[in-house]
Amino acid sequence: MKEFDWNHIRAFLATAEEGSLSAAARHLNLTQPTLGRQVSALEADLGVLLFERVGRSLQLTDSGTELLEHVRAMGEAADRVALAASGQNQTIEGRVAITASDVFSAYLLPPILARLRKLAPKLVIDVVAGDDIRDILRREADIAIRHVRPDQPDLIARLIRDADGYFYAAPDYLDRRGRPRTLQDLKTHDFIGFSDNDRMLEYLHPMGFPITHDNFRAGSASGLVAWELCRQGFGIAPMAEEVANKTSGVERVLPDLSPITFPIWLTTHRELHTSRKIRLVFDVLAEALAKP
Repeated sequence: MKEFDWNHIRAFLATAEEGSLSAAARHLNLTQPTLGRQVSALEADLGVLLFERVGRSLQLTDSGTELLEHVRAMGEAADRVALAASGQNQTIEGRVAITASDVFSAYLLPPILARLRKLAPKLVIDVVAGDDIRDILRREADIAIRHVRPDQPDLIARLIRDADGYFYAAPDYLDRRGRPRTLQDLKTHDFIGFSDNDRMLEYLHPMGFPITHDNFRAGSASGLVAWELCRQGFGIAPMAEEVANKTSGVERVLPDLSPITFPIWLTTHRELHTSRKIRLVFDVLAEALAKP
């Protein structure tokens, strides 16, 4: 098996994340020609083109995009090994604020925070439950977990994975109203709204859901409240599969229905490259959220 120079891999990773050779060279404290030679050397070793120039910026080719996923995992692992070997996890301290939806904050973040506490016991983690990306721009949060990619140029965004969601209801609700066997059976069922029923209908109608505003008989802008209404028998609601798996008292509706897919984006500001505490939290979140 061919061995690759870690410096070449690190040069590729920095260039992919920074978007240009000049920015990557500054980040790695190298000259731009040196960095360019390292990227070219990796392309030669692999026999593929990793970047193509678009205007003044570099854009990953298909081969580069595929390689990036593996190289990021290598880089994150190397960072964790270095921290653990030097004992620096124990010295990382300060506050890091994570913002996520209230449902994700309550159901998915606690086990990740428990792991962070073991890795860096002096860190203080503040969870900001909400969906406003401006939390990051106002520096009210350091890292955001979102389901849409932010378009602000000052932010770094990484697509972690696409997650699956399904429709659920309480067993006692289904006992009372009947278990739907087809999409047409949903006409007579109650649904739980998550504040924007118009948007939900726009998404569901192309999937063949024959429901209208009249089907939404309860709801809340709070995802936690809406999910609890579902759990207590007020109707049917969509939810991420991994959240539903952690919730007692719900049953999947139309289990053969194709899942709703939605992205999980991890977003932060450019201090990711200079702050050890943000880097550690970001990497742990990325690793944990990548596993359904």
